[in-house]
Amino acid sequence: MRYLCFRSALAALSFATAAGAEQIAPASLSDLPPADVVILGEIHDNPIHHANQAAAVAAIRPAALVFEMLTPEQAARVTPDIRGDASALGAALGWAESGWPDFAMYHPIFTAAPGAAVYGAALPRGEVRRSVGEGAAVVFGDEASAYGLADPLPGDEQAAREAGQMEAHCNAMPAEMMGGMVEAQRLRDAALARAARAALDDTGGPVAVITGNGHARTDWGMGRALARVAPGARVLAIGQLEAPPGETPPFDLWLVTDPAERPDPCEGLRGN
Repeated sequence: MRYLCFRSALAALSFATAAGAEQIAPASLSDLPPADVVILGEIHDNPIHHANQAAAVAAIRPAALVFEMLTPEQAARVTPDIRGDASALGAALGWAESGWPDFAMYHPIFTAAPGAAVYGAALPRGEVRRSVGEGAAVVFGDEASAYGLADPLPGDEQAAREAGQMEAHCNAMPAEMMGGMVEAQRLRDAALARAARAALDDTGGPVAVITGNGHARTDWGMGRALARVAPGARVLAIGQLEAPPGETPPFDLWLVTDPAERPDPCEGLRGN
């Protein structure tokens, strides 16, 4: 159920975003403002969001694609001879065993920029689990300070993020675990920023990042870590929502789409 958590998490958190943020129509994805790194957010199981990402990638014509869903080892398996074959590429990536939604939704993103280098930002699950107990900085290693992981979060942000994690996990986990869940999220944000920075350094950009809305946030998502290590990069963060927001959401641009059909992920966890 990992791909359902951002829907409820966004609903729970207060929003802060850059000046000039605005809602856009899908047609505007073909004429985005220039940027070195474009972060394309999603709700992972919504096929409309992936179609929009593919359209944006085709228009951006990125030199590199960064995927939250792939480890660096998996990304290296994306070779020209199988890139256009959804079945072969999905098998090479071991996608069916990964826990992510149907690869058929993601494959058009790979083919929308057939010459783009592919980078993976996913971390081994053991490292993510270790960050829950030991903290993101310990797991990330020597560059933790550079990416902001050694700095404690402001109290109000910590509280808001823990509340969001609690709701994202159906209010079914012990409250004392939420601090660790925030550390895991910070670790993933830093890993995405590290991969985007490497892609930008290697290729010169532009770079398109495929990730969940939670990591695309302008206030405390991967962009904040990226700004520390690539301060001159122009970053554009685009979110995709399934209902009109009550207040300005934390993205530079955002779209509102129809919701995906899905069962209630919390139904089995509610008390009788």
